[in-house]
Amino acid sequence: MRYYLIAGEASGDLHGSNLIKGLRAADPEAEFRFRGGELMSSAAGGTAPVVHYRDGAVMGFAEIASKACSLARSLKACKEDIVAWKPDVVIPIDYPGFNLRIARFCHARDIKVFYYIPPKTWASREGRNRKLKAWVDKLFIVFPFEVPYFSKKGIPFVYKGNPLVDAVDGHKWSRPAEGRYLALLPGSRKAEISRMMPVCMEVADRMGMQVLVAGAPSAGMEEYAPYIGERKNVKVLFDRTYDILKFADAAIVNSGTASLEAALIGTPQVVCWSSSALTFFVADKLMGVRRRIKYISLGNLCLGRLAFKELVQGDFNADNVCGELDRLLNDGNCRASMLADYAQIRDALGGSGASQAIAEAMINELKKPTI
Repeated sequence: MRYYLIAGEASGDLHGSNLIKGLRAADPEAEFRFRGGELMSSAAGGTAPVVHYRDGAVMGFAEIASKACSLARSLKACKEDIVAWKPDVVIPIDYPGFNLRIARFCHARDIKVFYYIPPKTWASREGRNRKLKAWVDKLFIVFPFEVPYFSKKGIPFVYKGNPLVDAVDGHKWSRPAEGRYLALLPGSRKAEISRMMPVCMEVADRMGMQVLVAGAPSAGMEEYAPYIGERKNVKVLFDRTYDILKFADAAIVNSGTASLEAALIGTPQVVCWSSSALTFFVADKLMGVRRRIKYISLGNLCLGRLAFKELVQGDFNADNVCGELDRLLNDGNCRASMLADYAQIRDALGGSGASQAIAEAMINELKKPTI
């Protein structure tokens, strides 16, 4: 069968690559075409992406507005490519601003749509549920707390666990540096990096420890160098995120997939997040995100309580980050409690084999007779 996958950021590239591996194992005749990155390319046997995700990744309402014309061109090109290639199924991966439009287009042309890691409508923009119900044949969800939510909404879904468990457990570890150090994961988008790095460089100066920055696949050294300046205790490493986390004494993590990875790896962390004033105002005041969900981190959401601290918007400052790092580094009871919570998070995500199980479920859905 022919599978067309669409990932718009680094986390989608990771999940897409594991899904491709599962699909290839379950369907030896599988053919792939995709918008993604190097991980998906490697999983697909070296096939290059139609478009690399770094060329389209945006964050927040202000950035989306500034790139509206290029996004429109990208949507048009994607639609034309799907029609020309004639896939058996289109598999959007997260990235809802783009992928929901693709889902609508495909549905109108009787092309099956399996949405892998659907929009987080449990957090905001519940109106998207109507679109998911109307345009998507099946959701493939990856968080346990989504099961009761989408069941209540009456949207067909499949849940087979979370593929990050396999990604972490299958990694071959290699220590990235000698001695003690802090890990810094400032995010994969330019806007995230620009908001995380200034505060975290002040933290690096005050903590006096070596800091290893996990460079995003979509970024280059030029994204980090202006913030690091002449600091000798800060180093950027690319393609070493899991290793950086594994051997770090503690981590400063931008909210997102990385915070869940840190929990699965077992690294004590503090999660930090901030955005432009416009994006925060729209999300907080107009969309009511913080009234809908108690936490911004996936690990804390899986647990249903705080396993690790979240410093959001105004609370994300050097004083607060240094204070939490001091606690993580020097309070043994704090570290032990966090690691115990991490074990509960891992249990909630299910065991190994999620990517393979999801792939097999997709193939079984495709084999069902059309009614």
